[in-house]
Amino acid sequence: MIQSIERALNILECIANAGGALRLQQIAEAAELRTTTAHNILKTLGALGYVRRRPHDTRYYLGDRILNIARIAGDDSGLRRRLRPHLEAMAAHSGETVFLAVPSGDEVFFLDAIESPEALRTASQQGERTPMEGSAIGLLFLAFMPMLRQRMLALHTDRIGSAITEEIESITARGYALDEQNYQQGLSCVAVPWIEDGELRAGFGLSGPSVRLPKSHLETLAAMMQGCCEG
Repeated sequence: MIQSIERALNILECIANAGGALRLQQIAEAAELRTTTAHNILKTLGALGYVRRRPHDTRYYLGDRILNIARIAGDDSGLRRRLRPHLEAMAAHSGETVFLAVPSGDEVFFLDAIESPEALRTASQQGERTPMEGSAIGLLFLAFMPMLRQRMLALHTDRIGSAITEEIESITARGYALDEQNYQQGLSCVAVPWIEDGELRAGFGLSGPSVRLPKSHLETLAAMMQGCCEG
């Protein structure tokens, strides 16, 4: 076996077995490693998105990338069933096309959708994958998943642009993402996060023709969607 891989996987298992969070010294003891060795492995795992630190917290948590793998290998259909009532409430209140999406690697995967009954509407993208950059839902994931953002900026700066930082800060501050004909001409969208245990697990989006969705209405819909997430 390759020792470094064995040690890295052992560290991830130690964190998982402890409920998802451990301090450096606890990790070193559980994995039977020197503190400096454990710290170096954790730095690599952190850079890759497999572990993360939270502000003002010395513990290491499982990162978004390992959680995405677990979700993909686990029960996407269970998440879809559990969040379907929230999606239906958003569709009923808005009359527009709404969808549920999750991060999948460096892409957005659409788990579920309900199409608008209007003749002029956005088509369902259920089962499709799209690039992370540009769309409201992609920006939402970048804003609320710091390790994903760092990885995307490191690997795909040419696609997403370095100026995205200011926009992401705005999304984090207001709690939702807007797209006014940026991703596609004539189409506007709003996206809000679904948070569990302090971590983003999925995102809800709403899209439709820009003629029906000026910015003021998008902001009203964002508040409605946030209310549906809390209800």
